[in-house]
Amino acid sequence: MVKRVAVTGAAGQIGYSLLPRIATGEIFGPETQVRLQCLELTPALESLKGVAMELDDCAFPLLTETVCTDNLEEAFEGADLVLLVGSKPRSAGMERKDLLLDNGPIFTGQGKAIEAAAGPNVRVVVVGNPCNTNCLIAMNNAKSVPADRWTAMTQLDHNRAQAQLALKAGVDSTEVKNIVIWGNHSNTQFPDWSHATIGGKPAADVIGDDAWLKNIFIPTVQERGKAIIEARGKSSAMSAGSAALDHARYLFQGTPDGEWTSIAIVSDGKYGVPEGLICSVPVTCPGDGTYKVVEGLEFSDFGQDKFQKSIDELSAERDTVSGLL
Repeated sequence: MVKRVAVTGAAGQIGYSLLPRIATGEIFGPETQVRLQCLELTPALESLKGVAMELDDCAFPLLTETVCTDNLEEAFEGADLVLLVGSKPRSAGMERKDLLLDNGPIFTGQGKAIEAAAGPNVRVVVVGNPCNTNCLIAMNNAKSVPADRWTAMTQLDHNRAQAQLALKAGVDSTEVKNIVIWGNHSNTQFPDWSHATIGGKPAADVIGDDAWLKNIFIPTVQERGKAIIEARGKSSAMSAGSAALDHARYLFQGTPDGEWTSIAIVSDGKYGVPEGLICSVPVTCPGDGTYKVVEGLEFSDFGQDKFQKSIDELSAERDTVSGLL
């Protein structure tokens, strides 16, 4: 069976990083062929055709076809997985509220097209920022697609937090398990180490520096994207593309036994998150496209306060785009 993967903004930096790795089987495994259905704005179609030429030149054995289009329904036709990467970037002086409203019509249209054209078991991963609320908009414009099919990416924040703890502890990143990213993919997110382990020991005990965790670790993760822009002159594309692959791979191949990851999902009220918000929580994935929220984790007063600030921001964002839902 050939899996159909739709990617929006496919000629952009993240798309350019993402497409070849999808074509090598990183999401569905080394035995599953893929058909790439790439969407771009009309002025970028020529650039997208160049990307498709490069994919041809790679001669990936799992890649059956690359479709290049500026038509939403053609891009989403029969899709098993939709990666909504493209979005309008934030410009100088633009407030987050303005960015939400500018992106609203994009994700309204994409939600409607997914409902009209995507496959019966489609899974949607929203990468384009502000991804939580962009996901909320798209989901609410595709009422017949079950809400649990929609997720937004906080895997990048999860990976960043894992890397920062590993660097501080002087260990490989694989030694760090069960970080949690709570809330919004923004600088209000709460990267939570309190349930994490490093080399099988509580992360807080291994780090042994509560002040560093609260005053250095949290803002470093929260502001990592800004720091990369300042250093590189461009936004993070390689790491964002890699995180999108991780997110989708966990959905379709599962999380390791005893481990969880962070995904922004539609809330059913767990952990005090208002129902209907798209909020990042810890989940496990069996590998069939579904997820299960990790329940029973407790917060310190410090952690609860941090998480609540992000919940409040998500609620405010929902109010801002209420006319699009």
